[in-house]
Amino acid sequence: FGTIADRIASDIAPQTVLDVGCTQGVLVESLRRRGIEAYGVEASGCVIESIHPEFRPYCWAGSLTASFPRRYDLIVALELVEHMTAEQAELAVANLCQHSDDILFSSTPADYKDIAHINVQPPDYWAALFARRGFFRDTDFDASFIMPWAARFRRTDEPVPRLVGGYERRLWLLHQESKATR
Repeated sequence: FGTIADRIASDIAPQTVLDVGCTQGVLVESLRRRGIEAYGVEASGCVIESIHPEFRPYCWAGSLTASFPRRYDLIVALELVEHMTAEQAELAVANLCQHSDDILFSSTPADYKDIAHINVQPPDYWAALFARRGFFRDTDFDASFIMPWAARFRRTDEPVPRLVGGYERRLWLLHQESKATR
């Protein structure tokens, strides 16, 4: 998580971060060691007890669908919504969107082997879910340092032509790269 924390600090530079599904609070710890006011929420209360005592006060047990105590500059949601039903995941995404304008998001698009993965969806599913709430992929931000399918979604009121231009630019670059590789 040190590499992820380094990239968040250098590339996004948020003052406040909420790590949802923080498990043992390692990202919270890494961000705080870099001077970022980071917090974590974890659905499993048992896991909270395993967080380093120095960082435990910044993490709490709670539902990802319940309101958070405040807004954050950035919310990080990595590999957790696939563990929720589609209805719960939609509520969680809505909750994330109410508490930040900037979300780093990752959900496995293909791991059906893990029996806890009950809501595996392709990236376009999640992008559409965020888009319904006014959040669109930041096509200029490469979140693959987290996972190849990770994305940064930001609330925007950009005109549709500008959003489409960004998507088309990214698609064109990927098409050219694929063509060159072949």
